[in-house]
Amino acid sequence: MTVKDNVNAINELTDKSVARMNALGELNLKAWEKMTARQMDAVNLFMEQGVRLMNLATEAKGYSDFYKGQVDMAKEMTERLMTESKTNMQLAGELRDDYRSWLDATMAEARDSKDVVRNAVTA
Repeated sequence: MTVKDNVNAINELTDKSVARMNALGELNLKAWEKMTARQMDAVNLFMEQGVRLMNLATEAKGYSDFYKGQVDMAKEMTERLMTESKTNMQLAGELRDDYRSWLDATMAEARDSKDVVRNAVTA
């Protein structure tokens, strides 16, 4: 191989590496956006419950009404949190699959690039 071929091989490997890192960055950004949205949904859920509790406290006719309202809110909140947990687990599974796909593609490209490196070094 000539010097020009070696430089071209190095440029090709560099371009592929930069593309892999850009793909990882995009994947990280996608994961961050999804997880942040889920966290904001959870914060909003707790804020709604706080407002409902304050309204219940001011509108309850007596302690038994207030207590019954709290029990109903706790039951509803538990159900909603279970739903949110299931959704978060599905999201985690999707993200795991996305990262695994990225890693598999990166490893396949690295295996394909080993011949380029070998030829550049041994020539």
